Amino acid sequence: MKILVINCGSTTLKYQLIDSETEEVFAKGLCERIGIADADIAYTVMATGEKKEKKIDMPDHSVAFQAVIDVLLDPVDGAVKSLDEIDAVGHRVVHGGEYFNSSVVIDDDVIEKIKACSDLAPLHNPANLLGIEACSKLMPGVPQCAVFDTAFHQTMPEKAYIYGIPFSYYEKYKIRRYGFHGTSHSFVSKRAIEILGKPVEESKVIVCHLGGGASITAVDGGKSVDTSMGFTPLDGLIMGTRSGSVDPAILQYIAEKENMDVNGLLNLLNKKSGVQGLSGISSDFRDIDAGIAEGNPRAKLAFDSFCYSAIKLIGGYVAAMNGVDLIAFTAGIGENDAKVRATVLKNFGYLGITLDEEVNNATHGKEAMISTADSKVKAYVIPTNEELAIARDTAHLVK
Repeated sequence: MKILVINCGSTTLKYQLIDSETEEVFAKGLCERIGIADADIAYTVMATGEKKEKKIDMPDHSVAFQAVIDVLLDPVDGAVKSLDEIDAVGHRVVHGGEYFNSSVVIDDDVIEKIKACSDLAPLHNPANLLGIEACSKLMPGVPQCAVFDTAFHQTMPEKAYIYGIPFSYYEKYKIRRYGFHGTSHSFVSKRAIEILGKPVEESKVIVCHLGGGASITAVDGGKSVDTSMGFTPLDGLIMGTRSGSVDPAILQYIAEKENMDVNGLLNLLNKKSGVQGLSGISSDFRDIDAGIAEGNPRAKLAFDSFCYSAIKLIGGYVAAMNGVDLIAFTAGIGENDAKVRATVLKNFGYLGITLDEEVNNATHGKEAMISTADSKVKAYVIPTNEELAIARDTAHLVK
């Protein structure tokens, strides 16, 4: 079964065509700057590995999706000869609110509920809906499925997702912790449990999804019981450009001192803070590592603060689950930055974790056990694959 995976952002459309049985990727690419000047589609010709790029005017997602279809059907570079070869489409949808605790086949009711959650994810859900609408127009009759970032975390107990504000705000507006990166946390935790080789219900795993956006999740018995992102993806860890958790009173203080409104504050916290704001250099850890090597103290501060925020969350989740069997690192930083992994793990020697420094330093973007064989608690790098997870869910739903 060939599954087309679609991941729409506000100005982007990322895609992959995956065989659900062999899990081979037939095509992948990215449309950027949708609705902006100089839009393009960049894609990989999987048969040769050649990367290509085309400048195309893309005023909206429908045109972008048509560009994807044109590339897929290209006589030379295409992955299929006819759209009839595509059996289903799987969409990443950021916010499912409390409506969805698993992936679903899309129908009119599902679309209305995704719309109802749009005020919880105003930059993402409307774009996801545009992708669904574009598919419906260009591929009528092909089943579509929604795979939600928030669904995996719907197993959190009330005590974990509720905020310490008047309960009426939860009742009226559903203000609560939702968590994000759920597709990644689900994919990696399932693999971690396979590695442990013990019954799912007896497993305790902590997944560290560390990238430009970062979150950590406690997975007890295969279920998310707590996660660091909250009502929005701004909460939790210090991230690339996001502040993570801050004292809310800081916002009033900055607003008064800088004459800043709410939109200005959110822009500050989302786009000008985190590792970039602390370092003054970059949000990219390759630049941070280079800055540290050059003796830049603010680069070192950003690195240390990022790691420390992860250490505190991991420690808290060990306590919340009353133990842990495996700590997994994934995403761009988690899979590739050995220094971050080593800095975080050195604080968990009391759990019986000993880092295998040679393996850790040699591990970049591949699965590996980075703790020693005799470590009581295992530490692993497990590459995430959200597109494959979406394809698996979609194939399961439409079979």
